[in-house]
Amino acid sequence: MPNSLAGGQFPNPTLDAIDLVDRNLRNAGTSSSIPGLEEGGTDPWAFPQQKNTDKLKEVSTASRLHGVVVGFLKACGLLGNLYFFICSLDILGSAFQLLGSRMAGDIFKDNVVLSNPVAGLVIGVLVTVLVQSSSTSSSVVVSMVASKLLTVQMSVPIIMGVNVGTSITSTLVSMAQSGDREEFQRAFSGSAVHGIFNWLTVLVLLPLESATAALERLSGLALGAASLQPGRQAPDILKALTQPFTHLIIQLDTGMITSSAMGNTTNGSLIKQWCDVQGKPPVSNEDCGGFHPCRENSTVAPENRVPCHHLFVGTGLTDLAVGFILLAGSLLVLCTCLVLIVKLLNSVLQGRIAQAVKTVINADFPFPFGWLSGYLAVLVGAGLTFLLQSSSVFTAAIVPLMGVGIINLERAYPLFVGSNIGTTTTALLAALASPADMLLFAVQVALIHFFFNLAGILLWYLVPVLRLPIPLAKSFGDLTAQYRWVAIVYLLFTFLLLPLAAFGLSLAGGSVLAAVGGPLVGLVLLIVLINVLQKHRPSWLPPCLRSWAWLPLWLHSLEPWDRLVTRCCSCSACSNSRMTSKVAHCYENPEVIASQQL
Repeated sequence: MPNSLAGGQFPNPTLDAIDLVDRNLRNAGTSSSIPGLEEGGTDPWAFPQQKNTDKLKEVSTASRLHGVVVGFLKACGLLGNLYFFICSLDILGSAFQLLGSRMAGDIFKDNVVLSNPVAGLVIGVLVTVLVQSSSTSSSVVVSMVASKLLTVQMSVPIIMGVNVGTSITSTLVSMAQSGDREEFQRAFSGSAVHGIFNWLTVLVLLPLESATAALERLSGLALGAASLQPGRQAPDILKALTQPFTHLIIQLDTGMITSSAMGNTTNGSLIKQWCDVQGKPPVSNEDCGGFHPCRENSTVAPENRVPCHHLFVGTGLTDLAVGFILLAGSLLVLCTCLVLIVKLLNSVLQGRIAQAVKTVINADFPFPFGWLSGYLAVLVGAGLTFLLQSSSVFTAAIVPLMGVGIINLERAYPLFVGSNIGTTTTALLAALASPADMLLFAVQVALIHFFFNLAGILLWYLVPVLRLPIPLAKSFGDLTAQYRWVAIVYLLFTFLLLPLAAFGLSLAGGSVLAAVGGPLVGLVLLIVLINVLQKHRPSWLPPCLRSWAWLPLWLHSLEPWDRLVTRCCSCSACSNSRMTSKVAHCYENPEVIASQQL
């Protein structure tokens, strides 16, 4: 016996042998039973096969009662986890406001920077990411426009940035499903399709708005055709359910952000200390529209004020310290609830139940009216977002359903698009509840937001061939499934590094921003064009550009970067385990062992 087999060690099978076994197993029809072999097996974009629990068998009355009790407890657990998931999103937004509210207010102060459309766009993204609330960002913009600190023309790019910044919530939620590769692939593509839609709309409408002021003029015409009277705030059903719990944790005075942006210097804490006045009824949330947050009445005598009742009343900690505490706690609760929701969904949605739910959600109208299904989904997304009064909560709830395979990407896309419309109707109703001196400005800003999202639907959904966010999100999902660290790079680059870089260049002046950003944008567009031609029309390119093989490997492949990341982070979430599982299977396969030269 040769020495190479000493100690029971087998030689490493070659990749050719591994591929040989893959082909043999596929021909034998057994590839679907082997979890490590994905080529030729199940499609990750198809619905996962749920375990069939509908086998016909005789069950006793006690077993049926046990099944009913277990089902009821699972339903209660699902609703309870969903409630705390939504509450954790609210507290997460409060944490970001505590951490970034001062910076957000200071960013809005520089009118010279805001006159640059690109700078206004990235400021809208940064502020919304910092405060985690599009309503707060919009209220700051409305207050500055009403106070003549901003013109309506300068506010349009900021509103576009606010719309882009709201998609970060669903991206953060998708990260909690990174433990399972296929679930993460579907969940992250769902969060990415929302961001890609917003960015593509911005890339088209921002230059058009800078050249023609189309949204400003259209909103002005719509405003002139209507006779407006101040009204009352629409009831916020979701906050009525969550505020009894979240107000026991933290309460904030969000009007401090608006005061800081308008130049009213204040060193007070954002944490609310006084919530009521003796002898007067408590201030209702319905009396405080989204565009004029309630402020504490500092003119009331201290002995007549009633303190708030939450965990951080009278705390000696700074806003920054409280923000970090809430950030850590809310992320922990959010991830825990999301994992439990996914586990419960996988447990409940099995067999015929899963097929029924998938069929209803993803069903199309009979021919020739199948094209109406997507538009109905748009209306459903808009209606549910209007009822919830929060696009972040709606999109964050859709992402885990995509991860477990209940909703496919083609159906989630119109739901996300509809949520954009739903949040603008919410903002419009909040604007109608504004005071008389701010009514026209608030409504015009809300109309600009509405027309921006409506134009996005006309661009990227009306014509099926132009629904580019879907294939782009699928490609991005495939990439992040193979290299999961790309998702973190996307999150940091899209919502932090790129806006910060553009904002820093805008501080140096518009000419510097154009001189540096213009060539970079042109280079990116040229690379995208060459990649498209390489895939579809390589004969149109010169021989040297038909492939990127002449470049160093680290410039045209992620493999060197993946080796670097996996060397620094050896966890399974960062590494590519598909080939590892295949090699491990081949070590135990007699056919591979027999094929090797000993």
